[in-house]
Amino acid sequence: MRRVEETQIAISPVGNAPAFQRVTSVDVLRGMDMFWIIGADSFVYALNRMAQTPTTQFLARQLDHAEWEGFHFYDLIFPLFLFIVGVSLVFSLAKKEVSGRRDVLSRIFRRSVLLFLLGIFYSGGLSNAWPDIRLMGVLNRIALAYLFSALLFYFFKPRALAAIALGLLAGYWALLTFVPIRDVQLTKVDLALRAEQAGDINTAMHLRENGNFSAVKDSPAWAGAKQIFYSTVDRVTGKYGKGHNVADHFDFQFLPGRKYDVFFDPEGLLSTLPAIVSCLLGVFAGLLLRSQSVSANRKVIYLICSGIAAAALGWLWNIQIPVIKKIWTPSYTLVAGGYSTVLLGVFYFIVDVWQARTWCRPFMWIGMNSIAIYLASNMVGGFRKLATRLAGGDVSGFFDSHFAKGFGEMTVSAAGLILAFWLAHFLYRRKIFLRL
Repeated sequence: MRRVEETQIAISPVGNAPAFQRVTSVDVLRGMDMFWIIGADSFVYALNRMAQTPTTQFLARQLDHAEWEGFHFYDLIFPLFLFIVGVSLVFSLAKKEVSGRRDVLSRIFRRSVLLFLLGIFYSGGLSNAWPDIRLMGVLNRIALAYLFSALLFYFFKPRALAAIALGLLAGYWALLTFVPIRDVQLTKVDLALRAEQAGDINTAMHLRENGNFSAVKDSPAWAGAKQIFYSTVDRVTGKYGKGHNVADHFDFQFLPGRKYDVFFDPEGLLSTLPAIVSCLLGVFAGLLLRSQSVSANRKVIYLICSGIAAAALGWLWNIQIPVIKKIWTPSYTLVAGGYSTVLLGVFYFIVDVWQARTWCRPFMWIGMNSIAIYLASNMVGGFRKLATRLAGGDVSGFFDSHFAKGFGEMTVSAAGLILAFWLAHFLYRRKIFLRL
């Protein structure tokens, strides 16, 4: 944590302040994205429990991830952040023309490594013994996507970048579609059923009863899962089900440490490839915003039209390969990238073209210190948990009994958001920003 005189256009893991005017809408959009991560979703959940109307039920569903296939609003949060990373790095690395190659590459690698280590810390750090340590998570994926996108942006021209992005998407699609995998679904229910059919009641019992054995490699449940997996001889292709696809099977075999979904990870190894494309889509948008030859109004038109086209192409591709966030399918990459581009166009029009900024200041505070707010939320167990100490218990009960059932919970959620905004404003007012 350090004091700086000027804030960055890029997210905190990216370089020095640019020499040109900042694009405020990028900060605002990042802050709006973080707003849902740090507690706005719990406010809507509480509102739904209090009101129980079709509208609140719809909003509550949209603020939860799709079970597997499909797309909810909450499935946009992570790829939108990656997209903004790509937009930001265009500006933060704009001084490459005057900086030496060694200096630029050193900054890229240093920030990537530090962010990756922060990701391990966020997921529990060294509080558990190996192998019960998660190596891949949200911050880890951001670190890898930033690393490769920044290197590609530094070394290649826009046309080559477009070809690389298309190649990554096509290559990942080919892996998911044509590479044969064992015909086994890596879920505890399916593995337990297979163990029972093989007469291994002990393994079936462990798989059904033990929900926290994912990193204990010598446990009976894990050993049984490996035995079932490697003894399966039938091969299939073109499978995209949960635990029954190339990405999940690859994680099971090659991703060390603890995995979020027991046998595989939503931020796994292979699915990082299309996540890099999500970041590169932001790079293309950033190049457009940085262009001096395109008017502001035309930038808005190009962003919105290209975003609609990308999302439409993604939903068309959904016919062949489903939109699935947890393995970041190519169709999901285009849908999320398209929506992100449209949002950037809308925010750019409102905030930077119209100059309507009074309403968005709280989101700008968060957006300019997104990593700090994200880590602070983790360390205090979530701003809502901290707010429970101030507005929970009898206070929450009073609101429930005197106003409406669920109003107390909504009050706690609102208090958590106020705490988050207060911290963001406190850091902003003192010009304190977390830089890596």
